[in-house]
Amino acid sequence: MIEQIPTMGFSSQQEHFLGEKLALTYAQTWPAYHRWLSRAPERVSAQEGREKIQQFMPKLLVTYDGLCQAFGADEQTCAFLCLYKPPVFRSGCSQACKTNYGIELVRNYDFPSQLCDRLLLHTNWNGTRVIAMTDCLWGVIDGMNEHGLAVSLAYGGRQAHGDGFAITIVLRYILEFCSTTEQAVDVLTHVPIHMPYNVTVVDRQGNNKTVVICPGEKVQVNSLAFATNHQDGSAIEDIDAIADSYTRAQYLSTRIADPREAKNSLVDLFLQPPLLRKSSDWHGWGTLYTARYQPLLGVVELHWPDGQVLRQSFDHFVEGDISVSSSAYM
Repeated sequence: MIEQIPTMGFSSQQEHFLGEKLALTYAQTWPAYHRWLSRAPERVSAQEGREKIQQFMPKLLVTYDGLCQAFGADEQTCAFLCLYKPPVFRSGCSQACKTNYGIELVRNYDFPSQLCDRLLLHTNWNGTRVIAMTDCLWGVIDGMNEHGLAVSLAYGGRQAHGDGFAITIVLRYILEFCSTTEQAVDVLTHVPIHMPYNVTVVDRQGNNKTVVICPGEKVQVNSLAFATNHQDGSAIEDIDAIADSYTRAQYLSTRIADPREAKNSLVDLFLQPPLLRKSSDWHGWGTLYTARYQPLLGVVELHWPDGQVLRQSFDHFVEGDISVSSSAYM
């Protein structure tokens, strides 16, 4: 009997019109999304969620309303799409940017594969083209817009949560309506976010910041070019997948400071341990992909350890699917 090697699929999809193709994806996946939403600490109505979007991210309201209509406009769907006070969710992740010898933002997304959209989505919903890896269909876990603004999130590693939005819808708002790091930081310091996160931002001018967010505390902004899964020396939540956060941060700090690395892409660092987290069957935590965003070129790449690369750009975006074998991580 020949042993079947597990594979993991990623899709590239372009939305020419709001909800045109995502509606079909939502129809196929809504039972899982609604089960997830039922684990929220309290029920948020669609009306309350819409009011919060109108209060904190008003320019996103037209997009939200359009997706609600495209997806059926029922109460559960509209409550889900607002992503206000959603269930707690955690990820691993390491991320870093460089601004000499070109500009790039590189990240590893560490998460159980069955809980990841694995969708690279190209949109032009509000007059700005955006390419991003999605969460909950329209949220963003990492991405870039045509202005050359790139963003990436990493879970902050602390047991804290409060009233606020999922970070992913806030990153969507940033990519839809911001063009500089300064504008992105302003959004992150004023829109409430429900869990601790470290967000790394870089723009086409090479201005980079890492924004440290924790509910109930003042947002901190620093010039570190990298982030993993801890904040200010605080204790890390007892999750094996992020236990090595300080080790990964020290590794990044040392390698980025090494002048011998200056001309190299950060991708080379992210495709090896300790940043690469191996999980041969992907049922547990592991690195699902390494993303590279190049603001000056408008190019996005997804990399895997076996040498597979998915390359897309604002000038040349091709829809399709790619399969990655778990043997790449063995």
